[in-house]
Amino acid sequence: MTEHTNPLQATLAQALQQASHVILGKQHQIQLALACLLARGHLLIEDMPGMGKTTLAHVLAQILGLDFHRIQFTSDLLPADILGVSVYDREQRGFTFHPGPIFAQVILADEVNRATPKAQSALLEAMEEQQVTVEGETRKLPAPFFVIATQNPMHQIGTFPLPESQLDRFLMRIELGYPDHQAERALLSGEDRRVLLSKLAPLLDAQGLLALQREVSGIHVADALLDYVQALIKASRQPAHFTLGLSPRAGIALIRAAQAWALLNGRRQVMPEDVQAVFVAVAGHRLRAAGGNESGAVAAQSLLASVAIP
Repeated sequence: MTEHTNPLQATLAQALQQASHVILGKQHQIQLALACLLARGHLLIEDMPGMGKTTLAHVLAQILGLDFHRIQFTSDLLPADILGVSVYDREQRGFTFHPGPIFAQVILADEVNRATPKAQSALLEAMEEQQVTVEGETRKLPAPFFVIATQNPMHQIGTFPLPESQLDRFLMRIELGYPDHQAERALLSGEDRRVLLSKLAPLLDAQGLLALQREVSGIHVADALLDYVQALIKASRQPAHFTLGLSPRAGIALIRAAQAWALLNGRRQVMPEDVQAVFVAVAGHRLRAAGGNESGAVAAQSLLASVAIP
């Protein structure tokens, strides 16, 4: 990262450093997760159990000073368990709404694909509109509002695939993967991650984060950069290579993510390398390769390599 002059940007550098002390050897993934939040998006983490998905969510909420709720998704989870329910109050002689765990600034939707599609759909309005409608009444969610969902691989027993409409609500999808030898040795011999997590001090608060999100919107995007993004989108819509290409919403998501990446690296203008850094995370879960022989991430990487910078 380059040197920051803005105090809030300096705080971001410190946040990345602190997070890297808990999640070892995954600085790129941590930076992607933070960029996703700065871009007002939601994050999907897909990996095997025990890879640090839940820990990453806890770390982000802790260092950013945000309210945090965890929802364990199971096959018997109901929408009311997420959104809340109205209960009759005898003293008040009326119904009183009891908000569900969705009413927090950071939501960890743990193992989201273990719930039924009906329970998964309870997240849709919240993620898109930052509000929920329960029993005909619409209620606003806190700001900022950030969903981090973890997902187990599809081949595991008891999972329900997320539909494309819900996948598209996630700005990014990332994988943490196995740690390298050095990082794993430090994990095996070092302090418990939960103890390290409890020692983290908040570096920001909700207002500071909202200010950074406004800064992201002000990062300059030149016409030549838009040409590059449109070239990537056009290439994704070639039926010979892809059965499902990138939508206009995906293009907007790519721009926002690239702006956030530029801010994290101390730049006031988006460069092609910013687009390249976030492209697989933004596009991988939205692409479907023709023939189904490649994963979305591999297809996105191939697409990125095939399109020249204008």
